Amino acid sequence: MPTVLDVVAVLDRHYDRAWAQSWDSIGLVCGDPEAEVGKVHFAIDPVEVVAEEAVAGGADLLVTHHPLFLGGTESVAATTAKGRVAHRLITHGVALYVAHTNADVASPGVNDALARALQLSGTRVLQPLAPGSLDKIVTFVPADAAERVLDAMAAAGAGTVGDYTRCGYLGEGVGTFTPGPSSVPTIGSPGQVEHVKESRLETIAPRCARASILAALVAAHPYEEPAYDVVELAAAPSSLGLGRIGELAAPTTLAAFTATVAAALPRTSWGVRSAGDPNRPVRTVAVGGGSCGDLAELAASRGADVLVTSDLKHHRTSEAVADTGIGLIDAAHWATEAPWLDLAAELLVADLAADGTNVDATVSRIVTDPWTGHAHPTDD
Repeated sequence: MPTVLDVVAVLDRHYDRAWAQSWDSIGLVCGDPEAEVGKVHFAIDPVEVVAEEAVAGGADLLVTHHPLFLGGTESVAATTAKGRVAHRLITHGVALYVAHTNADVASPGVNDALARALQLSGTRVLQPLAPGSLDKIVTFVPADAAERVLDAMAAAGAGTVGDYTRCGYLGEGVGTFTPGPSSVPTIGSPGQVEHVKESRLETIAPRCARASILAALVAAHPYEEPAYDVVELAAAPSSLGLGRIGELAAPTTLAAFTATVAAALPRTSWGVRSAGDPNRPVRTVAVGGGSCGDLAELAASRGADVLVTSDLKHHRTSEAVADTGIGLIDAAHWATEAPWLDLAAELLVADLAADGTNVDATVSRIVTDPWTGHAHPTDD
């Protein structure tokens, strides 16, 4: 069986922690990384009823979308609901892993699952995630020292491309220089023209690590004054980001599509409501799992007839509909994210099987949306 660490490695590949918002609380929350995992249980909320379900079902790892301690905590005492969850899981040897805003922007992630549930085709990212800014760093080094310099730069964070590390290019050539009268050259003598067989070493690096990578280059380079170039690279298109936009198989109306959304998503007391002209034609649909009302204007500018999301506010909704004409559909927060559970479970099982290991993945069907009642006045 795989270990917790093995499963976390697969989950991290799909939901890279670097994609999460700075305020988020994600990753392995509790559990022994070396413990074996035979069953993984997926749920949206790490609440008491879900913890009980995971324990009763014999799960070794619980994967949730929402964090246990999003705002931080100074205590995990079993005097609060969250503390009781932590105690229950730890006592029964159930690890907890969270993929939150990193799963929101992942591809495939929360929004792809929501688009799939609504049977959208031709889906693309609504708000692409700004990719990390990259530099290309070029230096010239004696051929016999090139590998050493590349190793040092890679150790400082350079040369990572996807799942590959220590990536670089080495080209052979001849460097020439004349050491100054007060220089202490590694090769050559002051005042004399020197020619040296050199390698042109190129690699990429995250811009945020530029200073440390250049320091590593200089420290490992044999020359007293190493030459290097830093070129800021243009941002590449990204398949990551918030929301998705796609098309329905056939046009419909806002009223009819609202009913379609209600039928496609898990049933909650909150239900599904819409804002805008009920007869508005709908063909192009934008989705934003969770609280994505701020994407309304962007969705309209991209040609969406409607945005499906949750947690919409009165004034924000009124203004967006009035200013852009877009229809807005407001479902329960939990319901818009619930389709992700099956997708995440499918990906995990498939990846582990490809690695030669197997786990049993289960998905919670417990409705943990906090709204538990909905009433309309009766007509006399």
